Amino acid sequence: MEMLKIRKEEKQDYKEVENLIREAFWNVYVPGCSEHYVAHELRTHEDFVPELDLIAELDGRIVANVMYTIARLTDESGEEKKVLTFGPLSVLPEYQRKGIGKQLLEASFEIAEKMGYDVIVIMGDPNNYVARGFKSCKRFSVCLEGGIFPTGMMVKELKPGVLDGRTWYYRESPAFEIDMDKIEEFDQMFEPKEKKVQPSQEAFYIISNSTLN
Repeated sequence: MEMLKIRKEEKQDYKEVENLIREAFWNVYVPGCSEHYVAHELRTHEDFVPELDLIAELDGRIVANVMYTIARLTDESGEEKKVLTFGPLSVLPEYQRKGIGKQLLEASFEIAEKMGYDVIVIMGDPNNYVARGFKSCKRFSVCLEGGIFPTGMMVKELKPGVLDGRTWYYRESPAFEIDMDKIEEFDQMFEPKEKKVQPSQEAFYIISNSTLN
């Protein structure tokens, strides 16, 4: 593989990155996808972290991207802590399982730590992230309101021990509260693709609707 170049996304990259995201997520979690529209909307939100808006290039072609947003943890006394979450994390299908996503994430972790962030919380498939140092949210007493521990919610401490055993309630940024009715209109700007039902969508449904006891 050619040397991977990791850099910040620039304005002229937006359309190419949105198309990359669409290719990476199309029919994976639902028929079609919404992640490219989410990315389009995230860039203008106050919780978006532009320093962690990164792309990976091979031979001048953008093959992967990751975007970060500020999220919040609140303990039982009401103390709030700003943390990070990432998504979308995308790799073009033909470049997946080649270590590109790993390199992109590791680079982002280094930048995040230098910026003073010490915790990342994500929702996803554990099979994709435990090798990157993420662990079940329950191990850190990080939950949703009501004491719910989603199976797919994972935590990575960039500074070990920073969560100190307290119970923390996770709240993602309102940046992800997108208008679902606008996705179809936005998608018309891209080359037509067929929406299909496939097994990965059921796997996603199971993970995203299950919790730990």
